[in-house]
Amino acid sequence: MARRPLPRILSTGNAQIARSRELARTAADSATDVLHPLITITRGLRRLASAGRSKWADTPKDRRGPLLFLVASVVLVVALLPYGPLLAVITLMTAAAWQGRGKSAEPEGPDESRTQRLQSLYEALVPYFSTAEDPAPLYAHGGEWEKAFPAYEFDGSSRVTHLVIRYPAYFPDGEAKARARVELLLTAKSGRGREYHFTWDEEGNELTVTVLAPLPTDIAAQRFVTAPGETVLGFTDPTQVHRTLPLTHGAERRDVPPVVWRTGVRSTEPHLLIVGQPGSGTSTLLRSVALQALQYGDVLVVDGGGTGEYACLTGRDGVLAVEVGLAGALASLEWAAHETERRLIAANRARQAGHPAPDDTKRPLWVLLDRPTAFTHLADADGRRDPQPLLQVPLRHGRAAHVTVVVAEQFDGLDTLSDAVRQHTRARVALGPATAAQLESLLGTRPHTTPIAHVPPGRGYARLGTGPVHRLQVPATPDPYDDATTDSQRQAVLELLPPLTTPADEEPEPVPMEAVAVAEPS
Repeated sequence: MARRPLPRILSTGNAQIARSRELARTAADSATDVLHPLITITRGLRRLASAGRSKWADTPKDRRGPLLFLVASVVLVVALLPYGPLLAVITLMTAAAWQGRGKSAEPEGPDESRTQRLQSLYEALVPYFSTAEDPAPLYAHGGEWEKAFPAYEFDGSSRVTHLVIRYPAYFPDGEAKARARVELLLTAKSGRGREYHFTWDEEGNELTVTVLAPLPTDIAAQRFVTAPGETVLGFTDPTQVHRTLPLTHGAERRDVPPVVWRTGVRSTEPHLLIVGQPGSGTSTLLRSVALQALQYGDVLVVDGGGTGEYACLTGRDGVLAVEVGLAGALASLEWAAHETERRLIAANRARQAGHPAPDDTKRPLWVLLDRPTAFTHLADADGRRDPQPLLQVPLRHGRAAHVTVVVAEQFDGLDTLSDAVRQHTRARVALGPATAAQLESLLGTRPHTTPIAHVPPGRGYARLGTGPVHRLQVPATPDPYDDATTDSQRQAVLELLPPLTTPADEEPEPVPMEAVAVAEPS
């Protein structure tokens, strides 16, 4: 069958439409050229009006009356001058032409690659933020992401650095598991290898995602500007910490927000537990705490690892002992328990007599233990007592006696810690790579940031009591006797060490460890 020819109107329609579009475009260009001065002046008037509204909004209410009176006076003076209104109109048109001389702002919005990334995020969130019963869903496959993402920012590689996400009111944002699923999805879709901070606005039904900058890892050990009873655990982001410390880094000085742990009789979290992976910086933090504690008190160190990490403290003023063996650990911890009881009895007697507590009961005593569970295994093998039960008295009554206990342990030995250590160490620090479940078990809640797999030494999270979870970077406090330590860091630690104790120093010393009899089972 032969094909019938198309009607003439259909065969020539495309050519007529193309000519019509060309004529319309030519007419629009001609009109723009003719009306260009008027368009420029209109644009300038609009910008001047916007600037005036902003100035009026920024003016305090108590100054708006005088400002309005001044403007009215100027208008009255101009109106009374000869040719005043004409000159005012000419001046206004000139200013408008000057303000409107530039081109109009480029249309805001992401480019094609960024639009595709936002659309991908939107499509991925559809199963989490939509239900079949919603008559007008905010999230739907093929929907518009502009309504769900009111604000967004990108870096130079077109990766999201800041994103505000609106979600429906029926989403269970009060459930930790529902939040965790959304946070895990956003972390995967926005780019792994970065830390994200999630802020849930439950009242406004908005989620703000922010990429956190890496914490500084080049801060060496130094004297921190703190009060007695304050210990700097490390440094964090300025989002939740409004205090800063002046730090020295070579010839540079800068202010960095710290994580400050407060101890003493009024502290709500008088003891600290540090947990991490091997090489994560637990010993570094313990050394940093020891150097700060020696400014105002005495330190007793029990090293269960036996690697000599604290040999630099041996024989220093204020260092009572550095024990690396089971016998020495038992003697030292038993002395610490007796010293805690002695301080409590002496302070109680002084109060009953109406006198202040003796000075020897108010000097802080720090008991630092690195991997105490290693002694637990040794004690079981040798048939001797476990040193951990000796910590019960300092942990339970240490706050009133100015005794502080700091325990550092690895994740694989966390289950071996005694119940007393778990119950009374309300200040917690987690260092190194850890899963969300491990962090929640240790800190009591999930951090508002996403943990990453590869972190530098000394990097982790800290939580003091029931407070918020802070990102933490421990100041570099390496072993100065380690050959791998750089000269600058070695010198920084050596400058903080107290002088060596000599036999000529006839200063009163605490009861020696050898004088304490260690009760051992037969």
